[in-house]
Amino acid sequence: MSLSIRNQLSGTVTSVTTGEAMATVKVRLAGGQDITAAITSDAVRDLGLTEGSAVTALVKSTEVSLATAPVEGVSIRNQIPGTVTDVATGGAMGSVKVTVEGGELTAAITKDAVEALGLTAGTSVVALVKSTEISLANA
Repeated sequence: MSLSIRNQLSGTVTSVTTGEAMATVKVRLAGGQDITAAITSDAVRDLGLTEGSAVTALVKSTEVSLATAPVEGVSIRNQIPGTVTDVATGGAMGSVKVTVEGGELTAAITKDAVEALGLTAGTSVVALVKSTEISLANA
């Protein structure tokens, strides 16, 4: 199946905590970063996710925020460091490509944010993604 979601990072499930309706799935990405996905308990069962399962983490570019340093005092736990490799801006929005250990992420952010953060190729950034915005697929 082809998807429009370009942010696809390979990883391995390190733990699954299942509740009545929702579950948190911790994943170690191929680059060594740890992320958490919040998905339904039904999805955990349907995908057969257990510790050691190979997965692909999927994130829409509109769900990736960027910061120029790690952020404290925020509920977003998925903070992936990287380096900007390309910036393209239009009238209102920008597309920022970020190389991270083990892959690449694209963030769709406003042109104003690109300018305010001074984002250019070579800028060090941290990609922020809420756990509820990460989907998982069997690898």
